[in-house]
Amino acid sequence: MFLILALNPGSTSTKIGFFADDKLIMKVTLRHTEEETSADLDREKQAAVRRKAILAFLDENGIDPAKLSAIVVRGGLLKPLASGTYLVDEAVYADLSSAKYGWHASNLGSIIALPLAKELKVPVYTVDPVTVDEFEAEARYSGLKGVPRLSMSHALNMKAMARRAACRAGKRYEDMNMVLVHLGSGISVSAHRFGKMIDVNNANEEGPFSLERCGTLPSLGLVRLCFDGTKSREEIIRLLTGQGGIFSYLGTKDFIKVEQRLKDGDKGALQVVAAMAYQVAKEIGAMSAVLKGEVDCVVLTGGMANAETLVNLITERVSFIAPVQILAGEEELEALASGALRVLRGEVNVLKY
Repeated sequence: MFLILALNPGSTSTKIGFFADDKLIMKVTLRHTEEETSADLDREKQAAVRRKAILAFLDENGIDPAKLSAIVVRGGLLKPLASGTYLVDEAVYADLSSAKYGWHASNLGSIIALPLAKELKVPVYTVDPVTVDEFEAEARYSGLKGVPRLSMSHALNMKAMARRAACRAGKRYEDMNMVLVHLGSGISVSAHRFGKMIDVNNANEEGPFSLERCGTLPSLGLVRLCFDGTKSREEIIRLLTGQGGIFSYLGTKDFIKVEQRLKDGDKGALQVVAAMAYQVAKEIGAMSAVLKGEVDCVVLTGGMANAETLVNLITERVSFIAPVQILAGEEELEALASGALRVLRGEVNVLKY
């Protein structure tokens, strides 16, 4: 039996899952104070604070860290990588701690885990980081030389749900063509052909608008916004990635509140949600064209896949393409543990960064 500790750091929390093989024994979200997660606090110190909290959690629940078979963490912003389970080593640690490819709270996973794993003499893995890149050559062209399209997505959850959808269909992920949609604070719509994610919108820059991100914008309108003299570069980036989408139209990032407005008969809210569903459906159609119309299923996943109105609005537009599976929620801890377990059992080889 393999005992696995899975860690998924967020900006103000750390999600922990403890697994015995593929069985979830315990799951918890540790909340951290503003002082503990302040941007002014050194990243190593942030990691040390979270490491201490994780060890306290293990102690309180009678889990002996010395008995762990492996630790697995959500991958942060790394260089472009093929899908799979990677060993977290000094090279991974260096790129994440220095924010070589950018900073995200998930970078903290490896910074937290590697010193602990060295002490315990167990491996640390990361599975399908956000920079999974399996693009075909044509997918990299944006239309302007020097500005390539980049593969950045909710790869961990989408890959896991793709395998589950294939299992439901009685097939292997590697034998199917699918369009996977992650519906969250950002929205990723991806084309999967025979086990590879060959195209996906970068949710920070393109595709449908979401709870807080603008998605694809009219380019000349964006240029005018950037040069009207009212906002700095940093303010524009915050606007595009954190203050757009549903938030810009309805003033909330909480889709539960949006759903309540729908139940209360708010026609304006319904129109905005319908517009988001319309854009998601268009992107699904585009990814279906990438797959040349040969689509075995469309899968809707992520937190907003629990929203019946949104799911119905998308489904009624795309069900002609292929059967639609709803696999709501985000099971990132489970996906991390599964990726580590495949390596521990010798089913796949661990990859080197």
